[in-house]
Amino acid sequence: MPRTKAAANTSGNREYINNGVSLSPAVPTAGDNVKVVYDGLLSKSGAEQVYARIGYGNGWDNPYDYKMTRAMTGFEATVPVTNADTLNICFKDSANNWDNNSGMNYVFDITQ
Repeated sequence: MPRTKAAANTSGNREYINNGVSLSPAVPTAGDNVKVVYDGLLSKSGAEQVYARIGYGNGWDNPYDYKMTRAMTGFEATVPVTNADTLNICFKDSANNWDNNSGMNYVFDITQ
């Protein structure tokens, strides 16, 4: 489950690669579409379906679950960046198991 507050990730993708999470571009601009790739705990545990929960800022504004597509690299989704605040991501499978980076979520800076 997503946490309420998020700390900005000033290093872009680097610290999340080991968890199987990447974003392209690594530091998106508001208005961009970004590719989210997930090959983390849920994927490696045999999840048939994974959803990326996206929200913005400390309050997880405008949360939305994006259904991801299975790919060679795990699961992928292209999502619009609709806000210039930090981009928060966590993942859930169809059994409602969550990967929220041990409560820290996956947080990416957005450029304006």
